[in-house]
Amino acid sequence: MTTATLDRAASPRAEGRYSFRTVAQMEWLKLRSVRSTWWTLLVFAAGMIGLAILVMRGQHTSPSFDPTNDSFAGLAIGQLALGVLGVLAVTSEFSSGMIRATFAAAPRRPLVLAAKAAIVAAVTLVAGEILAFVAFGVGQAVLKSQFPHAALGQPGVLRAVLMAGAYPALIALIGLGLGALIRHTAGAISAVVGVLFVLPLILIPLGTSIQNSVGQFMPMLIAENSMTAVKPVAHSLSPGVGFAMLCLYAAAALAAGGWALARRDA
Repeated sequence: MTTATLDRAASPRAEGRYSFRTVAQMEWLKLRSVRSTWWTLLVFAAGMIGLAILVMRGQHTSPSFDPTNDSFAGLAIGQLALGVLGVLAVTSEFSSGMIRATFAAAPRRPLVLAAKAAIVAAVTLVAGEILAFVAFGVGQAVLKSQFPHAALGQPGVLRAVLMAGAYPALIALIGLGLGALIRHTAGAISAVVGVLFVLPLILIPLGTSIQNSVGQFMPMLIAENSMTAVKPVAHSLSPGVGFAMLCLYAAAALAAGGWALARRDA
């Protein structure tokens, strides 16, 4: 994808008169034409399915065994992969300079970010839900016969599977917002890693009380409890409240990114 291609796509419209649909089509063309998109989705798929097979084949008897939650061990990798995809959807344009052509064709920068968010959300949600159901099915298929198996009709199982697909899509939107805010690939990816993995570690030396009160708002713990169908995680938000909190995080990251884009020169 080159700036010349984008300029040719933009030529039929007058500057500043782009509709959301037109900008979204432009963003979809850009996202699907970048190799990193497909490589990132491949890593996501390999992590989700590969770890589901490894974890479920190596299960041992345990009172806390949850055949639903354990099928999604691959989300440890998958959430980071889609977070990186969200970051690259915007920072790659800044590093290549193509963002100037984008803003020249569609000067309303918040509209551009909204279109990026819609496309990233659609792609990652579809990929996430498909792979969540595949990982669940594969995990139950390879589970040894002496272990209890989960079925979608059992209480909490369908909710857990749907959340396993929605969670990484929300992380991708958080990555997109952070990418628009920071506008540097390494810095934005570091921020995503910090939110997902570093913040929970910082709470460990602060004592159990703070871990229980603050940790329940961390994305990782929200996801863990939302994908548990056997026994809820102690000191955690309910799945519904946790999902709403993740949506709020994504909206806040995108709002901050849109504000930064509107105030800065490309």
